[in-house]
Amino acid sequence: MEEQTIPVTVLSGTLGAGKTTTLNHLLRESGDRDLAVLVNDMGEVNVDADLVAESSDISADEEELVELSNGCICCELRGDLLDAIGGLTREREFDAIVVESTGVAEPLPVAQTLTLGFDQSDVDPTEFYEETGIEPLEGCHLDTTVTVVDAHQFNEAMQSDEILDDDGTKKHLGDLLVEQVEFCDVLLLNKCDLVDEATLAEIEATVETLQPRAEIVRTTHGRIETDDIIDTGRFDFEEASRSAGWMQELQEPHESAEEEHGVTSFVFGAQRPFHPERFAELLDAFPENVVRSKGHFWLAGREEMALMLNVAGRSIRVAPAGNWIATLPPEEREEQFDAYPELEETWDDEWGDRGTRLVVIGTEMDHESIRNHLELCLLTDEEMEADWEAFDDRFPTFEEPDEAEEGEPGEPDHDSQEEIGIAD
Repeated sequence: MEEQTIPVTVLSGTLGAGKTTTLNHLLRESGDRDLAVLVNDMGEVNVDADLVAESSDISADEEELVELSNGCICCELRGDLLDAIGGLTREREFDAIVVESTGVAEPLPVAQTLTLGFDQSDVDPTEFYEETGIEPLEGCHLDTTVTVVDAHQFNEAMQSDEILDDDGTKKHLGDLLVEQVEFCDVLLLNKCDLVDEATLAEIEATVETLQPRAEIVRTTHGRIETDDIIDTGRFDFEEASRSAGWMQELQEPHESAEEEHGVTSFVFGAQRPFHPERFAELLDAFPENVVRSKGHFWLAGREEMALMLNVAGRSIRVAPAGNWIATLPPEEREEQFDAYPELEETWDDEWGDRGTRLVVIGTEMDHESIRNHLELCLLTDEEMEADWEAFDDRFPTFEEPDEAEEGEPGEPDHDSQEEIGIAD
């Protein structure tokens, strides 16, 4: 039963946000709680683990501190993460485990690993089970995901063109920050002493829009109450996976009025395709005050496959989002109608379900102007009758999705997404 297993807290945040400072404060103020710590660092030498050991009474010799170095636990070290967690729960009954992830780690795949175990790792569970006689996750459960945000550098990071190197995988700083904000139970807004009240309120409004379900806690020097992030019982994988602000806006669209801090959103929908060249030009000059935009779109000349747009700060990525339902055989199409009866309400006799639905979130946005620019990217009546294959198309090309991925446009594989436009 979950109540009898060890709660695990995952600390995420970009480099310099204050994760290690928060962790050290947590260890000093843990009171009677016996905490184990697992620290991940991309370098061959785990600097964060050294800082934790120097600043607290925790010790690797006593198996309270475990280091995972030279890799990231959200990708190539998933198996090592499970091995380390299994070892901690096997060797000792800790009150809680804290996992400090590297600054380039995305929390979603880490949560998948800690929820689904070897199904989300790259190792064979047989050897581990034969050696220990236990499953690595049977003695613990993911309890809380925490993202630490540097309030002083937040706006700069969102507008940054900096590309981070995650062991050969390039990650855009603004995109990584958004990914970390959108998947958390508790968001620690750190370094609040370096930011004025008006700016803090604006940042809070932005992160609350990106992740409505997260509890936002202001901190200075990582000072946090232990009960706020340890053994909270807040984590729910299904809820966390579907709670991002852009998802909620697509499910229940509304055009928000101008709010106190200027953070607003709207949904753009259309049932004719974008002209590939005009839409690419718009993305090249996408408004800087758009913090987040996501959804699927129809590109003229790409009638088989829906495409997914993913805008986070200065990062713009496009990925395949599955085949349109209109391309499926009649019997499979009927299955989709049965599963999603709302499809028939918008079904077009000629084009079926092809269309565009994008959510746009930003600060001080001119909704009408952005809508007009998007509408100007749609094919005109004359262009609808033209040869679409003749249009210039500099968007990435993708292989047809596997049969298992066909159907309603959905969330693409992160690795399949390609940077375009201003990220070139």
